[in-house]
Amino acid sequence: MVKTKTAELNHATLRKTNRVLWIAVTGLFMAMNIALATLGVPVPGGHLYLCDVVICTASMLLDPLGAFAVGGIGSFIGDYLFYQPPMFVSLVTHGIQAVVISLVVGFFRTGRKPKFLRSLIALLIGAVIMVTGYTLGKIFVYSTLEYAILKLPYEIAQALIGVTVSLVICYKGRLFWIFRRETEER
Repeated sequence: MVKTKTAELNHATLRKTNRVLWIAVTGLFMAMNIALATLGVPVPGGHLYLCDVVICTASMLLDPLGAFAVGGIGSFIGDYLFYQPPMFVSLVTHGIQAVVISLVVGFFRTGRKPKFLRSLIALLIGAVIMVTGYTLGKIFVYSTLEYAILKLPYEIAQALIGVTVSLVICYKGRLFWIFRRETEER
C-alpha cells in the first residue's frame, strides 16, 4: 500500500508537519488571548472578559499542546501583566479547559472539519471546567465563598459567550475550512 502526502497530512498534527507554522499560529492565538485580557467589558459588579472566544477557537483548531499554550500560558501571561492574583488559577483552569476541548474535538481528525455536535459538546465541557475552576480558584485566592458566588453569573456569561462566538467563527465564518486549506498547502 502506497502512502501519499495527503494521507500523511490527514493523520499528523500541524506541530509534526510544519513546526514553524505551528509556532506562528500558536503565538498569534496567544497574543490575541493576552490582548483580550486587557479589554474587560464593564458590567455591574465587575468586568466580562472575552478571552474565552480565543481559547475556545484555538482549542478547536490546534493540538492539545498548542491549545494549552494558548489557553493556559496565554491567560497566565495576560493576568501577570494586568491583574496578578488569579494568574495561577488562569494557568490551570484555562489550560485544562483548552486541552479537554482539543481532545474532544479531535485534533487528529482525518482532514475534515469536526462535526458541529462534537464541537458543541467539547465547548460545553470546557465551559463547565472554566466556571468550576474559576469559582474554586476565587474561593482559594480571595478566601471567601460569597465573593465566588457573587461572580458566578459573570463566569457563566463569559463561558457562554466564548462557546457561542467560537462556534460562529469556526462554522459560519468557515474558519475550519480556511485553517485546513492554509495548513495543508504549506
